Amino acid sequence: MSKVFDFSGVDDFCSGGFMHTNPKDSNLFFPLGHHADVYFPRKRSRVSAPFVFSGEVKPQPSIEVLPDACLFEVFRRLSVGQERSACASVSKRWLMLLSSIHRDEILPAKGNLGPDEHDNTSISVKADEAFKPKEKVEFVDSSVVKSVNEEFEGIDSDGFLSRCLEGKKATDVRLASIAVGTGSRGGLGKLSIRGSSSTRGLTNLGLRAIGRGCPSLRYISLWNLSSISDEGLLEIASGARLLEKLDLCHCPAITDIGLIAIAMNCPNLISVTIESCTNIGNESLKGLGRYCPNLKCITVKNCALIGDQGIVSLFSSAGHVLSKAKFQALDISDVSLAVIGHYGSAMTDLALLDLQNVNDRGFWVMGKGQGLQKLEVLSITACRGVSDSGLEALGDGCPNLKLFGLRKNLLVSDTGIVKLARAAVSLESLQLEECHRITQCGVFHILANCGGKFKALALANCLGIRDINFQFPLTSICCSLRSLIIHNCPGFGDVGLAVLGKMCPKLTQVELSGLQGITDTGLLPLICSLEAGLNKLNLSGSVNLTDNSVVAITKLHGETLELMNIDGCKYLTDITLSEIAQNCSVLTELDVSKCGITDSGIATLAGAEQLHLQIFSLAGCSFVSDKSLPYLGVLGKTLLGLNIRHCNGISSSSIDLLLEQLWRCDVLY
Repeated sequence: MSKVFDFSGVDDFCSGGFMHTNPKDSNLFFPLGHHADVYFPRKRSRVSAPFVFSGEVKPQPSIEVLPDACLFEVFRRLSVGQERSACASVSKRWLMLLSSIHRDEILPAKGNLGPDEHDNTSISVKADEAFKPKEKVEFVDSSVVKSVNEEFEGIDSDGFLSRCLEGKKATDVRLASIAVGTGSRGGLGKLSIRGSSSTRGLTNLGLRAIGRGCPSLRYISLWNLSSISDEGLLEIASGARLLEKLDLCHCPAITDIGLIAIAMNCPNLISVTIESCTNIGNESLKGLGRYCPNLKCITVKNCALIGDQGIVSLFSSAGHVLSKAKFQALDISDVSLAVIGHYGSAMTDLALLDLQNVNDRGFWVMGKGQGLQKLEVLSITACRGVSDSGLEALGDGCPNLKLFGLRKNLLVSDTGIVKLARAAVSLESLQLEECHRITQCGVFHILANCGGKFKALALANCLGIRDINFQFPLTSICCSLRSLIIHNCPGFGDVGLAVLGKMCPKLTQVELSGLQGITDTGLLPLICSLEAGLNKLNLSGSVNLTDNSVVAITKLHGETLELMNIDGCKYLTDITLSEIAQNCSVLTELDVSKCGITDSGIATLAGAEQLHLQIFSLAGCSFVSDKSLPYLGVLGKTLLGLNIRHCNGISSSSIDLLLEQLWRCDVLY
């Protein structure tokens, strides 16, 4: 602290005479007139105990007697760096006072300017209003002092620092230390605050420190913070004018006032997320559309006050720049969908979730609006109003649609989904989940009618899909399909797999998980009909498969197979591991959890010199014992991850030895 006030010790503090060679220099610390002098005695009394005179205790000389106005003038002359960090570590009062100084109020290092050049009176009044003098000094916690000097651990790709505060760590003092400590380290670029029920020390005062001390802030995320209101957001809007991304979640005290202030003062705003903010309404979306010329991405979820008026205002003003939007659990109607379909000329990614008041007519009008010509990704989840006619209109109105996802729908049938696949000539990926009116016949018609760009099909939890005798012409072949995922569709069996093998000969990624109805009879024709080599195969939960399927897979596709998951295939034995060791040369991930393998199979796998596994899972293999320890050690030379959970035959002492040997591998046990 002696560096701040230019004295070296106790004896040198008052050596007699004036503090400054030039009496006018005293104006730097005290608001005195031009002809007023301050004289200090040549000696001050040294006392080791309180000295009582006339019944009163003489207070010890301390810098804490200075009012905030004087300290404010001192601190604003400190250069950004170690001097400010050192002062901030003295006490909470000094830290909060330093954090209240706006970046524009800090004087240049060379400038010892007098009262003629700066209006110290107004600044002093401002400081007095900001912080009242405290009688008792509150010292800063040691962990906070450390955070001032070594504040940031992460650096974003753009060179700015990032910081995340969670739970009890989110306090005004920590935010103040961040604001003070980042000035000489490139500036704060990203701040994430995730509160909880125990978050009590964070108020608008902390955000004021960030707003005044972090002008380089680009991204701020506020989650579960009931104590933050418009006042804190106004400080961010005033100081962090370079803000690009704003994320608000469960902030009930923030209203349209704060969000509109952000929109008006932050022209670089690109992305906004608003979730479960009960007091944010239509005016906020109207302000974002009007004042944010660069807004490209918006997410609005579960905000009761946002309705059609907000969506209409947003898209009518910013529809030509918005490229990505997600609306979930909002009280909007077909009017909003119609406006999106008409004004969303720049939209490329649109997600609509849990919109209970929209009907099929709204989706039909959205498709017929001809405004979604650039739309590439469309996801519709739990919107019970959409049906076949709406999907057909969307297919016609979105010629560049590449990925379409439909989830939790009870109205769309084979007719609607086939018409969409036929109309969307650019469609590359189709995802259907919990669409129970889709049948196996509809799936085959999708493959027969899709365009030449169709590459991926994913079906999950579709209970309407059941094996049927399906006859198709030889020309109905989907040579473009590369990825097929069928997950938990219990009616899909051997007949369907055999047909898929004939229709999709170019598959390279196959996932048939949770299909208890398939056997070797259905899987073998599919595997044998594939012309291109398989890269990824997931058969988890297919409990009726045997070693015969794996033998055929490894012989036909062993040279290209990189990932194999046979978790839960209980009839697979050491023969499977022997075939994998012999035929699979590029396999990096293998999951044989809950299979019937033993120590002998692991020994065979470890003896394969061409095999270089990185991920290996044996979870739930009850026949594996301590005898596998040396073989696991051999495999561990290349392993990055090993899962031996619920392998009851492996003792705890063997696990300890294995952990010591495979110190570079992440072992789950």
